[in-house]
Amino acid sequence: MPAATVELRSQRLSRSFGDRAVLRGIDLTIRTGEVVAIVGGSGSGKTVLLDHLVGLLRPDSGHVLAADHNEPPDPAGQWPLIDLAATDSDRLDQLRLHWSVVFQRNALFSGTVRENIALWLREHTMLSESEIEVRIRASLAAVRLEVADVIDKDREALSGGMAKRVAIARAIAADPIVIFYDEPTTGLDPVVSGHIQELIWDLHRRPVGPRPTGPRVEPSFWDRLADAAATISDAAGVSPVRSSAARVDGSDKRRSDEPRPVPATGPQPPRTTVIVTHDKELLRRLSPRVVMLESGRICFDGPYERFGKDDCEPARRYLETMPVLHARR
Repeated sequence: MPAATVELRSQRLSRSFGDRAVLRGIDLTIRTGEVVAIVGGSGSGKTVLLDHLVGLLRPDSGHVLAADHNEPPDPAGQWPLIDLAATDSDRLDQLRLHWSVVFQRNALFSGTVRENIALWLREHTMLSESEIEVRIRASLAAVRLEVADVIDKDREALSGGMAKRVAIARAIAADPIVIFYDEPTTGLDPVVSGHIQELIWDLHRRPVGPRPTGPRVEPSFWDRLADAAATISDAAGVSPVRSSAARVDGSDKRRSDEPRPVPATGPQPPRTTVIVTHDKELLRRLSPRVVMLESGRICFDGPYERFGKDDCEPARRYLETMPVLHARR
């Protein structure tokens, strides 16, 4: 993938709530394949910036551009960049098929853990029910949950730490090109936090699977999906559940009369990871590019190794207080 490939870009992004200016002209480019950690003190605008990057908020001024993986890239390898605020809801929904978001407060639906993870897979992939079950169990195992104990639990029966891990499992089950995490280790004990940090890095390096981008089914797609499901299972140490009925004849299709998508041909882009965090240990383990917000502006943008060492006094102060902020959250 060319180094210049852009995944997300904000241009002069500004947003206020009443008289309070939260973002003040943010210029930020996130390139395909990067791990970017957005940090800053409470109220600095981290989550507001993330909400703009995923199109949940519209700026007062400026733009957020995102790569559209539903279209082919140009000869230089760059996917078309579309302005989220100027995009209709249908196209934005198509764009989000390639994204996953782990929200700060988890945003689990009412219902069981199985239903929370299965919903997106049923609506937007060609996986059969048996293959969806593999994804669910593999994803739960990957976040260090006892699958048999939690898979049929209702959302209301989950502790805060369990709900956080289910939210992460739901996000990774979709095998996204871009994954956004809003404080993924908050509320977790140090051991589980360490597992999640490793999982974020392992998922970032794992190749992205076939994408749903076309109107009909290719005959070979069932086998390719089965292989993808088995890969996820192997990575999580879960025995794959294969269905001999998952054939081109449609005998194991959930809605065989509906047109289903075809994956794009050719290699897929590397995964891009964007993390809002106060977790100093996560930064140490992942060594990401760090973007620090201070008073609605970027005061540091560079490698973790330079964070707090360059000429940015707020970064030095913030680095010292990160463990306290993380514990409070």
